[in-house]
Amino acid sequence: MRKWTDMPKFSFRHLELFAALSEQPTLSAAAALMHISESGLSHAITDLEAAVGEQLCVRRKARGVQLTPAGLYFAERAKRLLREAEGLASDLGAEGGQLRGPVSIGCYSGLGSTLLPPLLEGFREQHPNVELITKLGSANDLVPALESGTVDLAFLYNQALPPSLAKERIYDSHLLAILPEGHRLAQQDAIDLKDLVDDPLIMMDLAPSAANTMLVFHQRGLKPNVSVNVPQIDLVRTLVARGLGYSLLMSRPRGFAPFSAEGKRLVARPLAPRAGETQVVVAWLASSDLSTRARAVKSYTLDAIGNLVRASA
Repeated sequence: MRKWTDMPKFSFRHLELFAALSEQPTLSAAAALMHISESGLSHAITDLEAAVGEQLCVRRKARGVQLTPAGLYFAERAKRLLREAEGLASDLGAEGGQLRGPVSIGCYSGLGSTLLPPLLEGFREQHPNVELITKLGSANDLVPALESGTVDLAFLYNQALPPSLAKERIYDSHLLAILPEGHRLAQQDAIDLKDLVDDPLIMMDLAPSAANTMLVFHQRGLKPNVSVNVPQIDLVRTLVARGLGYSLLMSRPRGFAPFSAEGKRLVARPLAPRAGETQVVVAWLASSDLSTRARAVKSYTLDAIGNLVRASA
C-alpha cells in the first residue's frame, strides 16, 4: 500500500495554475487570469515539473507556451481532479441543504430560446447560490467542450453524438416547413417536400442542422434549391417572413411564434410524410461523475420541459 508520504509534493494551487496555463496562449495571460506574477507562475510550473519528474511545457518568449504530450495529459487530469474536489465541496454543502457553486451549460444555438429561459428563471429561484454559466454554439462547438470538461452539460439534438457522451431524452422533435404568410402552400395542413423543392431554401446552417436537412432531401431523391445559408434561427425566420424563401426547422414543445422579429407573420406546417425525426437530449461526458449541482440542473430541465410538452399535448 502506498504511503501518503510517498505522494508527489504539489498542491491544488499548482493544479489550478497549470490548468489555467493550458488554456492560455502565453505565460503572462495565464498569470493575469490567476492573479499571480509571471515569475511566480514560472517558478510554480518549475516546482510542479520537479515534483512529477516530467517536462510539462516548453516556454519560449517569442512563441508563448507549448505543452508537451505529458503536459497535455497532466492538464486534463488536473482539470478532472479540480472538478472532483469542487464537486466534493458542493456535495458537502448539499448535505447541509444548500447547493452552491458553478454549473457550465452548453446549448445548441437553435434551442436556446426554448430551453434556457425556463431553466434560468425557475432553477435560480430554487437554488439561488448556484451560478449557471451558459455557452451557445453548434454541436461542433459543444461536443468537444463536453469531452474536455469545460462544459458540464449540453442540450443537443441526438444526431451523430459520439459514444463518449451519456444522454437523456428531453423531448421528441421533427422537421417543419416554415413559410411566409402568403405562400401558395400556407393553407395546407401538411406539405410534401417535393412541392417545395424548386422554391428558394433559407438553410439553417449550424451543425448538425444543415447536414440533417440535406439528408432528408437525399432520402426523398430530391435536390433543394439553396438560396442562402444562415447560422442564426432568428435571421432564418426574418428572411422567410419577408418572402425570400422557405425553411425547414425543428418542432418545439409549444410550436413556433407566428411572427418574425420584424413583426411579419410566419406559418409552420408539418411535412407529409414526416421527416427528420429525432430527440432533444441533455448530454454529458459518460466517464465523468456529474456534480450534485449538475444533476440538479439536469433533473430540473427534464421536469420543466416535460411540463411544457404535456401542456402543449
